Parts: sequence; C-alpha cells; structure tokens
Amino acid sequence: MGRILKKMKTTEIVLIGNYFFKWLWYSSLVGIGVGSLSAFFLISLTFVTNSRMTLPWLLYLLPLGGAAISWLYWKVGGNAIRGNNLIIQEARGTKKEVEWIPKRLIPLTLFGTLVTHLFGGSAGREGTAVQIGGSLADAVGRVFHMKKNERRILLIAGMSAGFSSVFGTPIAGTLFAMEVLAIGFVRQEALFPSLWAALVGNWVTTFFGAAHTHYSMGIVPEATPSLIIKIVIAAILFGLAGRLFSWTTRITKVIMTNWFNNPVIKSFIGGVIVILLVFLVGTREFLGLSLPLIDQAFLGESGPFDSLGKLIFTAITLGSGFQGGEVTPLFTIGATLGSTLAHLFHISVPFLAGLGFIGVFAAASNTPVACFVMGLELFGSGALPYLFLTCVVSYLFSGNQGIYETQQVYLRKGDLFEEE
Repeated sequence: MGRILKKMKTTEIVLIGNYFFKWLWYSSLVGIGVGSLSAFFLISLTFVTNSRMTLPWLLYLLPLGGAAISWLYWKVGGNAIRGNNLIIQEARGTKKEVEWIPKRLIPLTLFGTLVTHLFGGSAGREGTAVQIGGSLADAVGRVFHMKKNERRILLIAGMSAGFSSVFGTPIAGTLFAMEVLAIGFVRQEALFPSLWAALVGNWVTTFFGAAHTHYSMGIVPEATPSLIIKIVIAAILFGLAGRLFSWTTRITKVIMTNWFNNPVIKSFIGGVIVILLVFLVGTREFLGLSLPLIDQAFLGESGPFDSLGKLIFTAITLGSGFQGGEVTPLFTIGATLGSTLAHLFHISVPFLAGLGFIGVFAAASNTPVACFVMGLELFGSGALPYLFLTCVVSYLFSGNQGIYETQQVYLRKGDLFEEE
C-alpha cells in the first residue's frame, strides 16, 4: 500500500510539474508579445489623443475615418469584424468546429482604434488589447499545434495579458479573462497560465515606458448604517447604468445596421452624428477616452449629466462601426455618476466616484470578482468591503446581457432566486 501511495504521489508531482513548466513557457511567449504590442498601442494612443487636442479640426475628419475603418474590415477583415466576441466564443469553446482568429485582426484593430481616437470617436482601449492578446495567443497555438482545450486555455491567457497590460492590473486581468466567458462559470484550469501571462504582459508594457493612470478614493469613511444604505442604493443605480449602457449600445448597432446596410455609409453617418452632438452639447469632453472627465469626477467637478453624455457618445461611436473598447467609457460613466450621487448623498466625492468607477464596469461586463480585485489594485484595500458590496449589488441589477454578445449565460441571475 505504501508503495502504491508513493507511486501515486510521484505521478501527481510529475503531472503538475509538466503542467507548470509547459504553461510557464507558453504564457511567457504570449505575455511578452502582448505586452510589447500593448506598449506600442498605449504610446500611440497617447500620441493621437494629444494630436487631436492640439489640432481641433481633426474632428471634422471623423466621418471619413469611420468610413475608412469599415471599408477595411469589410474588404479584408473577414470574421475579424467580430472582435472581442470572436475571442470570447473561441476561449469558451462551446462550438464543435474551431473558428480560427485571423492574424490580420491585430493590425486592423490597432489601426481602427487609433483612427477612432485621432478623429474624436468616443471609445475605450481594452477591446483592442484583448483582441491583440487573443489573436497573438491563437497564432502561438497554431505554431505549436495545440489541442483544442490547450488552445482555449492559451486564448484566456492572451485575454488576461491584454487586459492586464493596458490597465496595469494583472490580478484583475487574470480573473477577468476567466470570468467574462460565461455568467456563473469560471475556467479554473486556466488560472496559472492566465496569471503568468498577465504578470509578464504588465511587466513588459511597463518596461517600455507605457504609463498607467491611477486614482485616489481619498479617506475611506467609517461604516455606519446610513452609509451602507447609501452605498447599496448607489450600487443599484450603478447596475442600472451598466444595463442601460449595454442596451443602448446594442440597440444603436441594430438601428444603424437596419438603416444603413452598407457599413461604410453607416460609419460615415455615425461620424456626422457625433460631430452634430458636439455642437449640440457645446463641448468636446465626451470625445476619446474622456480621461479629464474622470479627473473631474474625483475632484467633485462633474456635471449632473456627464455620465449620460458619455453613454450616448460611446453608444453612437461603437454602434456605427468605429473601433475601440467599452471599459474606459464605463469607468467614466461610473465615476461621474458616483461623483454626482456623492453630492446628493452627502458623502465623500472621491470615495463614491471610485465605487462608481468599478461598479458600472462590473455591471456591464458581468465580472464582479474581477472588478472587485481591480478596485483593490487601483485604490488599495482600505475600501475593501465597500468595493465588494458595490460590485456584487451592481452585478445583480445589471441583468443577464452585457457588453459582450457571446458571453454565455451559464446560470441566469433570476434563476438564483426562484423558489424550489
């Protein structure tokens, strides 16, 4: 019996060792590649954003920029047009047939996102990084002739490296890539590959000098019944805001596609609408990433309708075919909404802005655990219980549809509360 147990333990150690070193190698390759491309992307994004701020007339080229992006995807993109949704679908692996992720997705999403931001489209950056990560990981998997299950794990690692490197949050990136695939299910076998790729990706991006923005929640207030009630109410509103963003973006895509069958015309018209909205509201603060709006939110200088303005500008930009992510706009919507609510609730402005920053993203992406950890990485552990409470409540009130169309509903939220 002793020999049998000893043999079993030895076999287990060998299997774990093989798993560890195999994925250490593959995840390192993915992390280095994704981190390098993310650094290039972030540095380029800063350059085009500064160019747009310096040359205001670039906004008037937005319709032409959108038309150029859609024409490229239409003519040479193929299934690359599906972007994040293709990555999530393949990483989840529910289809019998493998749908390869084209390598041309990398230059297309880089070009599309940079052009969107150069001319003033309201979009984010995580979508580009995640697509880069997934496409590069798929290429590595092909080179090494990986099996289907190994390929899915590597795709998750690529997603985590992309998310981590663009936001400087490796632990959140690790969890996001595993949690975003399906509501109510997490791919734990990808934990180590995802973590190592996220760490390496972040280290490489930092090595190349790409900067990550961090914010402060200020002094965390002491827990009182009144404060908890206010946070729960705010979290419900964050969840509804995330739900509204997801719905508005989806319905805008449907309407624009129904009205304009030609994707080039659709994006051109979308660019025209954004320009008209700029004149209507009298400000350009909703263009691009809108990072100054986040700064204003933490300082208590947000306007009461800033969150709604950013939501509308982003829905029209993404709904008409421009490229970019949703996460940074969600940060902006959440921070500005939290700042506005803080004045109404008479609690610390940066504190509630920080909770909104994380809460709306948790709601729209259906990734409460990853967003909670992201809050810890960005703001520290002082607000730990408030961050988790906000993420969970926001997630509950966001519904079963989020910003990612191919995210599987493994367990519907409403089913959690049905009586047996």
